Amino acid sequence: MRTCTPYSLLIAGTAVALVSTTLSEAHAGRYLDRVATLPVFLNLPAGIPAESETVAEIVAADANGELLAYTDGPGQRIGFVDITDLEAPVPAGIVDVTGEPTSITIVGNAALAAVNTSPDHVEPSGHLAIIDIVSREVIARCDLGGQPDSVAASPDGAFLAVAIENERDEDLNDGIIPQLPAGHLALLDLDGNGVPTNCDAPRMIDLTGLAEVAPEDPEPEFVDINNDNIAVITLQENNHIALVDLAGGSIVGHFSAGTADVYGIDTKTDRQVRADGRVVGIAREPDAVAWLDDDRLVTANEGDYEGGSRGFTIFSKTGEVLYDSGNLIEHLGVLHGHYPEHRAGKKGTEPEGVDVGTLGGERLIFVGSERGNFVAVFADAGAGQTPELLQFLPTAVGPEGILALPQRNALVVASEVDSEEDGIRSTIAIYAHDANMPAYPQIVSTSDSRSGLPIGWGAMSGLAADPMDPRRLYAVSDSAYARSAIYEIELGTGPARIVAAHGLMKDGEPANYDLEGIAVAADGGFWLASEGNPDSDNPQQQRSQLVKVTADGTVEREVFLPEEVYGQAIRFGFEGVATWGEDRLVVAFQRAWKDDADDQAKLGIHDIANDSWSFVRYPLEAPKSERGGWVGLSEITALGGDRFAIIERDNQPGSYAVIKTVTTVSLEGVEPAAFGEEIPVMEKSVAIDVLPAMQSGRGWISDKPEGLAVTADDRVFLITDNDGVDDATGETQLIELGRAADLF
Repeated sequence: MRTCTPYSLLIAGTAVALVSTTLSEAHAGRYLDRVATLPVFLNLPAGIPAESETVAEIVAADANGELLAYTDGPGQRIGFVDITDLEAPVPAGIVDVTGEPTSITIVGNAALAAVNTSPDHVEPSGHLAIIDIVSREVIARCDLGGQPDSVAASPDGAFLAVAIENERDEDLNDGIIPQLPAGHLALLDLDGNGVPTNCDAPRMIDLTGLAEVAPEDPEPEFVDINNDNIAVITLQENNHIALVDLAGGSIVGHFSAGTADVYGIDTKTDRQVRADGRVVGIAREPDAVAWLDDDRLVTANEGDYEGGSRGFTIFSKTGEVLYDSGNLIEHLGVLHGHYPEHRAGKKGTEPEGVDVGTLGGERLIFVGSERGNFVAVFADAGAGQTPELLQFLPTAVGPEGILALPQRNALVVASEVDSEEDGIRSTIAIYAHDANMPAYPQIVSTSDSRSGLPIGWGAMSGLAADPMDPRRLYAVSDSAYARSAIYEIELGTGPARIVAAHGLMKDGEPANYDLEGIAVAADGGFWLASEGNPDSDNPQQQRSQLVKVTADGTVEREVFLPEEVYGQAIRFGFEGVATWGEDRLVVAFQRAWKDDADDQAKLGIHDIANDSWSFVRYPLEAPKSERGGWVGLSEITALGGDRFAIIERDNQPGSYAVIKTVTTVSLEGVEPAAFGEEIPVMEKSVAIDVLPAMQSGRGWISDKPEGLAVTADDRVFLITDNDGVDDATGETQLIELGRAADLF
């Protein structure tokens, strides 16, 4: 039930175009597919409530790639996961490390975890905890002389490098450095079992005097080691990169990360995804770094207090910029509906994590977007060549740890954001490198024909099919964005493509409804359903209403409920609209209003010619999730005659989800009643349980299947709402459920 046709992304200047490709033997097994997602709260021991915050931030693996270890800073513990079966990860316990673990690696049977124990910013402290991965006990602690941030072991297992950041106080002097004490690099020599032999006296490498920015206060952020035992260290706030020979303990090179000019990006936090801004002369301020080979390195340019070029850069070890991604990562976020508009005025998608690994015989670069919740995968094309954009992988919220597992031909991503209250859990996701085609995305946008910039989209909340063209759908987004829009979607052999977005206009001004439904009008244009919220500050969103618009989005008419009905309103109003013949509309109310029983929601019938309303009631299922919550309606779609399909769902995401169904109802023989009269209760029939289809992506699923449409050639499509990447993964699923004749 998943749309998983291969696609490739072609880069031309600053624009990204998506085209379908024909799978060839050369591409067989070239792609990654998510095969498992483990919420790490499942690793909590008995007695600790499941709703407790538990985080997977940085992740490491043993030599066989069968055991993972991850840092859980808030819990002051290291967690373990058995991934002997990549598709069935098993929680394998936790170890208390008495402090905040910030990074980890595994050498032999030793898990080496950096632990921050600083009481404040002016007295930084920390140690290295050595954990026996067999006994799961801390067998030693090495004082590191400051607050550690990142660790890396040399490929030969002889050395461990620890970046001692001694991070700044962001509330002091607006976070501007210098803020002493300075950071440094700590080096430990390892024995054959991965245990430090100089635990009592790590070698300390002074990194002061190198950077142009605050040279007296280096703040090492991330470290990686190549086959020549040369460590590369990013000094993020200093916008600098240093190279250290581990055997000799000496600095063998350093250079500025430089600046970049980035055009065609969203730089305004205005609830509109518009890639028409720019930043000029912006410091890259790299965070994560990884050796691409022994002579080249890759940085993720997240930025900090003064910079962030929103992309990644390939440097030579002498500091020459061999490749810079420019606006590519930003555009990928926009095209895939993963753009975090609430971060546009700061650092956008925030590429923070990066790793490199050889999978399937190809040298691959993995760039993680902390705010866009994705990993972009590139194939290295060699020195002096542009890397090939291979695919776009969705993640849970806040991907922080990115780990290539060449020994298992796989990728592991740890996503750190954990908020049980919001239905978001920290996870570890596993991607196997054996797919013949990408399973994601199922829907993307193209470039706008007028501006040439990628079409911004997200929060898809309603879906309709063109009655004449079997390859065309229409969608609307909700109040996540400042201007309502109708999206034209083309179906084909690849991912569905958003080819146009028509912003709504009312009286010559942009309109901003809370759209939750769309239906193609019999006389042309569209009928739209705006949910309504009596507590909204926006007059256009306060009342549930129907909006008639032309094909280009011009508002022709607004239709309101009778005043006495509004007296019963609560926040959960219109959630879908469908045509009933040529002269009536049926709208679904999401949940019970004041005059409804708790287990019922209204369907409203609007007679267009007579401008009148009548109602029936729909019986709702009781909540079945372990978290409780509520059950309501998300969509109504005409099936012909008097029959309709309705999405009924609970408000629970991920592993908490239970009810995600499509039901059918018929108005044949039912007499809708005017408000104040006895309103009849309909009968329903469950047609499809869509939860298995949503779970087939093996990710942390949305709680919101929001749109349903039946095409002119009888295909049924469902789309999910990604909440505009705000406290949500950003993942949008467009699922083909089958033929209507077989389902309904």
